Amino acid sequence: MANGECGYSILEMELKVVSWNIWLAGDLKGIAEFVKNSGADIIGMQEVIPEREPNIMQTIEALGYHSAFSTALEVRHDGKKMGNAIFSKYPIKSQQTHILSETKSGPTTAENERRVAVEADIDVGGILLSVFSTHIAHAHKKPSERQLLQIESLLEVVPRGKAIVLGDFNATPQTEPIQRMEEVLTNTDPSGAPTWSLYPAGCTVCDPQAVDTRFDYIFTTHDLKIHSPKVESSPASDHLPVSVIVELS
Repeated sequence: MANGECGYSILEMELKVVSWNIWLAGDLKGIAEFVKNSGADIIGMQEVIPEREPNIMQTIEALGYHSAFSTALEVRHDGKKMGNAIFSKYPIKSQQTHILSETKSGPTTAENERRVAVEADIDVGGILLSVFSTHIAHAHKKPSERQLLQIESLLEVVPRGKAIVLGDFNATPQTEPIQRMEEVLTNTDPSGAPTWSLYPAGCTVCDPQAVDTRFDYIFTTHDLKIHSPKVESSPASDHLPVSVIVELS
């Protein structure tokens, strides 16, 4: 929990921020258990399917979080809605969906599906913080104009102050999409520590055999101080959660 709720000055307020792709085949009970023990103030999730049981939106809300959700696409084969979510211990004053790219014609692939970012404007002790959760197209570690289009669309809507961008960018640190993000925002964990994949089933094309790839990031505007970036541990998804402490003043 943030220090501001324990009687400290707003000048000393710290937030634990987490981003996690929870996988369309993830262990929802395990995901809820991680959140319960995480101490997170703000969480961005990707591959959220509210229609799966137990309903992950309702489960996390029951832990004391406010929520925002935006549908990105239809999950292939079973028709369920999948999208991005934000959970916050602090009140969400407003939310909106930003379309980063629409579905392209032709065969359905991970790269040509509709992609969005959900934005939640959060009131943290009188400070309005803009938080985004997004999931960029999966290009199977290959150069992608589609990814770059989505990055540019995202950067157009992110404020240049008091903003956090959370997500699965499906791009490694040295690639053009991440380098473009770093031109505008702070990459809170420049170490590039890997976050994917715990399970080969995470991608039948890439067939990952180890956690050796960085796909998950937390970016902030330059006015926010950050410390203690971490790749967290959980077997509940093919991705590992990532976290950072954000200082507000």
